[in-house]
Amino acid sequence: MGRKNKGRKIHGVILLDKPLKLSSNHALQRVKRLFDANKAGHTGSLDPLATGMLPICLGEATKVSAFLLNADKTYRFKCKLGKTTATGDAEGEVLKTRPSEHIQLSDIKKHLPELTGDIMQVPPMYSALKKDGQRLYDLARQGIEVERKPRPVTIYSLEITSFENDEVELETRCSKGTYVRTLCEDLGELLGCGAYVTELRRTSVGPYQSGMMTLDELMELGENGFDALDDILLELDSGIDDWPIVELDADSAYYIKLGQPVQISQAPTDGLVRIYADDVFIGIGKIDSDGRVAPKRMMNF
Repeated sequence: MGRKNKGRKIHGVILLDKPLKLSSNHALQRVKRLFDANKAGHTGSLDPLATGMLPICLGEATKVSAFLLNADKTYRFKCKLGKTTATGDAEGEVLKTRPSEHIQLSDIKKHLPELTGDIMQVPPMYSALKKDGQRLYDLARQGIEVERKPRPVTIYSLEITSFENDEVELETRCSKGTYVRTLCEDLGELLGCGAYVTELRRTSVGPYQSGMMTLDELMELGENGFDALDDILLELDSGIDDWPIVELDADSAYYIKLGQPVQISQAPTDGLVRIYADDVFIGIGKIDSDGRVAPKRMMNF
């Protein structure tokens, strides 16, 4: 007999300000328990050493979370010049030390265009990517290094926010799949001195630009009961609110919930859409080649 999900059938999104040294999964479980939600998921991991925005989807919002994995993200991070580490961050063993006192702000600015736009990145060994079924970070911890193919990513912007004592702080808006540690290391190599990340904070994910809450703030709110927590949940489709909307009548909504494509007037010609019926979000649809709206991920309330 299959196990039933325990907890409340609560639906919505919370923008958690993930604390330092807590894994994304542990943060997710803390929020899930706090809301007593029967189902929860997040929209892309942050390293334990990273802080900042971790959208957590509760209930049927988990069906939308996969589409946020592809969203652009913004990070603020600090790079320490003069050293490289095994992990690309402050946790790793120092591999090499080189002089960096001569590096000027103008030197850093000169190289930023080389790291902006459509670039190729070699994923770090300390990453969750898999090689022959094994996580790269598991292989790295065994002292095994394997070849990684460069992958295309887009760096929409890369700007310096401060520079002092061999530490430069930058802010970047980038595409999915970007490794900020690699961005920092590549900058260090262009400067000829090496670099590693000392701080990393995600400040936005897709349309979510603000509104984060810490675990402490959520716990304090939870002392007033579930109603207080439920009141701050963002809408199910808040992460895709820039998508076109298709409004269905009762008959079309009935058939699309059964898994059948429906014909409607004035639908977009292609792509993904948000489906509404009686002003309620009921799912994600895809425009078929024949112009009909086909169900892709339907909500189940």
